[in-house]
Amino acid sequence: MSKTTILVTGAAGFIGFHMAKRLLEMGECVVGYDNVSDYYSVALKEARLSVLQEFEGFSFVRADLTDKFALESVFKKYKPSIVIHLAAQPGVRYSLENPDVYVQSNLVGFVNMLECCRHYGVEHLLYASSSSVYGSNEKLPFSVNDRVDNPISLYAATKKSNELMAHTYSHLFKLPTTGMRFFTVYGPWGRPDMAPILFLDAIVAGRPIKVFNHGELMRDFTYVDDIVSSILALVSKSAALMIQRESDEGNEAVPYKVYNIGNNRPEKLMDFISLLEEFSGNKAVMELLPMQPGDVLATFADIDDLIKDTGIKPEISLRVGLEQFVNWWLEYYVDDTHH
Repeated sequence: MSKTTILVTGAAGFIGFHMAKRLLEMGECVVGYDNVSDYYSVALKEARLSVLQEFEGFSFVRADLTDKFALESVFKKYKPSIVIHLAAQPGVRYSLENPDVYVQSNLVGFVNMLECCRHYGVEHLLYASSSSVYGSNEKLPFSVNDRVDNPISLYAATKKSNELMAHTYSHLFKLPTTGMRFFTVYGPWGRPDMAPILFLDAIVAGRPIKVFNHGELMRDFTYVDDIVSSILALVSKSAALMIQRESDEGNEAVPYKVYNIGNNRPEKLMDFISLLEEFSGNKAVMELLPMQPGDVLATFADIDDLIKDTGIKPEISLRVGLEQFVNWWLEYYVDDTHH
C-alpha cells in the first residue's frame, strides 16, 4: 500500500484497535474515530487508545457516527482515501433490550458514513458485517451465496441492512464497497462481554459459567490477527477485482462484494472451554442451560472467495490463539494493579 490516510472507525474497539495498530506498524497514517461508548469497560478502550497514541502517524477523533457534522469534518480535514468502518453497536443479546442504539449507530451512522465516502472521493469503503446475518441457516458451511433474509436478531438485521445500503451506493455512485462477515473473533484486548473473557474470568474466580444448549454448540472461532490480515489483503485489492456482475442489472458492473472472514473450521464449545482450563490452570464449573433466543447451533465460514481473491487463509489454530489470549488476560487483568 502506498502512503495514504486510512480512516479506521471503532479504533478504541477490539478489531478496530488491532487494525489501526497493524497499519501504524506498517507506517501508514491512521485516523481513529470512536465515541468510546460505555457499552463495556471504558478503561479497556482507553488502554487500547493509549497504545495507539504512541505512534506518530495516529490521530484520534472522539465523536459519534450519528454526528454528521463531526464525521464530515474528519473527511474534510484528513481526506482519507480508504475507510475501514468497524464501529457499530455490537452484541446480539443487547439488541433485544436496547433496539434504539442499534438503529442510531448501525443504520443512521452507516448512512452518514456512505454519504461522506460518496461526497469526499473515498477509493474504497470496507465495513464490518457479521456471521449473524446467516440467522438460523442450517446449510453448512455458510456461503456468501446463501440467502440471508431471515435474520433472528435486530443486530443481524442491521448488519444485513448495511450490506443492502452499501450495494445501493456501489450501484448508484460507483463507490467501491467490501462487506466483511466476521465469524466469532477472539484474542488479546478482546471484548469483556464475549465468551472468552466472560468464561476465563469466571473459571479463574471459581464462578460457574453458563453453557448454552448443554455445550452442544460449534463456533468458527477466528483469531484477531487473522481477521486483520484478511482486511489488509482486501484493502490492497483493486476495485476492478471487486466487480460482481449482477444478472438482474444486465452487464453493468457494480464495485460491490461481500466476504466471509472466518477460520473455516468450527470448533466445539467444550473444546474451547477445556483449552481455557488448560492454559489458566483452573477447572470450569459449568451451568448447562438450554438454547438462548437469537442464538444459533453452529457457525462455519465458507472462505473460498476470500482465498481465491486474496490468497489469504487464516493460519492461527485455536490452541495457539487461546494461549496468547490467556497470557494477555493474565497480564492485563491479574498482574496489572491499575485495573
